[in-house]
Amino acid sequence: MINIIVITHGEFGAYLIEAAEGIVGVQTAGLKNVSISPRMTLERVKEAASSAIQEMRSDDGLVLLIDMPGGTPMNVVLPIAKDIEKCAVICGVNINMMTSAFAYRQSLDFDRLSAKIIEDGRKAICEVKSLLMKK
Repeated sequence: MINIIVITHGEFGAYLIEAAEGIVGVQTAGLKNVSISPRMTLERVKEAASSAIQEMRSDDGLVLLIDMPGGTPMNVVLPIAKDIEKCAVICGVNINMMTSAFAYRQSLDFDRLSAKIIEDGRKAICEVKSLLMKK
């Protein structure tokens, strides 16, 4: 199974996991959340991310879902992830991405799952009122 780590500022990731599990079902294995806080030193953030990555590495693959590009979670995991063959660092996590990851991580291979997560995340970003106005 492809494992998933969610790394976000504050409790954002924990709440996304809770919401996604409410939609797709509880993930009993292969899922870890790392919440970072401004009260944590950079060294502590690195330790938490590194520990989670070492614990969750899998021959099937590892997907890291990050809240925003350029933020501390991304900057901390990239140096670690670069040396892991089947490891994707996907930024901009939203509920669509999370439910997609949960729903397909046992049935899709690593490359297809990574692409599906990104595709479904992009689909969720839209302005829907204008769709109602089209005739």
